Amino acid sequence: MPVARHTASALCLALSFGVLADPLPDPLAAGWKDDAVCECLHRDDRVRVLRCSFAPGVGHERHYHPPHVGYVLDGGRMKITDATGSRIQDIPSSITFANPEGIAWHEALNVGDQTARYLMIEAAADGETALSCPSQKADH
Repeated sequence: MPVARHTASALCLALSFGVLADPLPDPLAAGWKDDAVCECLHRDDRVRVLRCSFAPGVGHERHYHPPHVGYVLDGGRMKITDATGSRIQDIPSSITFANPEGIAWHEALNVGDQTARYLMIEAAADGETALSCPSQKADH
């Protein structure tokens, strides 16, 4: 019985730290209340380009990002939650940002009164031949 008790304790500990948790979705797979918020505009063997739109009250469930550069088409007021906590950010239009290491996880909610839209340009990981883009109609 001691082995079973230790195994059960280890399993509970692993679950509490997320070791056995399901992996997070990427930005394209993540959505909001079962609706997609991002669409794939382009994919090739080096990059994937997404356009993500968030109407007021719409968010983006917890997800991760591979290394990427972003461009804010239409800014807005977003509540961002990540490992450092939650914060409200006023994000202006027409700015770029970069996360060369990617983002382990975050989630967002549009708490403003206008639709926020972003372009995300993601780099393929070393050895990865292509980023997934299942809803893509054609490369542009």
